Amino acid sequence: MSRMHSSKKGRSGSKRPLTDKNPDWVQQSPEEIKDLAAKLAGEGKNMATIGLILRDQHAIPNVRLATGKSMKEILEEKGIKPALPDDLSNLMKRAVEVNKHVQMNKKDLHSTRGMHLIESKIRRLTKYYKREGLIPETWFYSMANAALEVE
Repeated sequence: MSRMHSSKKGRSGSKRPLTDKNPDWVQQSPEEIKDLAAKLAGEGKNMATIGLILRDQHAIPNVRLATGKSMKEILEEKGIKPALPDDLSNLMKRAVEVNKHVQMNKKDLHSTRGMHLIESKIRRLTKYYKREGLIPETWFYSMANAALEVE
């Protein structure tokens, strides 16, 4: 698949092994995994970080295979919902960092273009999330708003 803002093709990367069952060496039960994920989310961790912690520190290679549900479904079942979706908050964090760089380096036109591209992605995502009802209709993106929500 090609990239959105360039004419280059994507890079190949590593792929997960094709398995459809949980490994035998996973010692935790699905309920223990769900409780651990809810505890980590209560500490302020996002879904990707929770998956990494479960993989690296608790030897759970794949939450979906272990529990039969995705991380998002587990957290919704436990009543934990983030204020913003993870991809939108990550893009806003990148926009804030690039904006700080552009403020210090006014002549860096490549980064200025990058900031415009990131902001256009954010606007497209907000239209989608408003249409799907995942964020309120009154929510809007601005750099000041992003700096407050990210930090």
